Amino acid sequence: MRFRILTVVWLLPWVLAAQDLNKLGVPNPPKPDIPYLIHGSRLVELEQGEASEEVKKNELRYWVAGGAATSKTPLAAPEFLFDSAEIDPRDLKLYGFEVVKGRREILFRKKKKVVAEPYFLQLEGIEARVVRIRINASLAPGEYCLTPDGRNTVFTFAVF
Repeated sequence: MRFRILTVVWLLPWVLAAQDLNKLGVPNPPKPDIPYLIHGSRLVELEQGEASEEVKKNELRYWVAGGAATSKTPLAAPEFLFDSAEIDPRDLKLYGFEVVKGRREILFRKKKKVVAEPYFLQLEGIEARVVRIRINASLAPGEYCLTPDGRNTVFTFAVF
């Protein structure tokens, strides 16, 4: 009898977490440390890449090749699921890209002033490592990325 009670107590957090995902109507993110767009009852993996750094005329830019992301959403306020194994979701920042000469770029610093302002993100714990990421603004059509603070890794998507 004691073994059954311990088993139930031990399994309770996982059962409750699974119910949270069931309320969302989406599966668990298949891969850790990659944000997924929530599209109804399915998840869309964001395109992962490395941003290149460019310093020119007292400006710091980060850019990604290609004018458009492969992950797209019609939602002006998209939501994401993220399973954090190595990347702390509190370190994720959302920036808008400007498309210039066939590449997506962010003017991060001009002279010594930081000019790139991230959007405010709201994190909601779903289960032990899975969080729902919400944006507290409406995004205009364009190119965007989620990036962990202090890294050049970018997860890109487009709002159309």
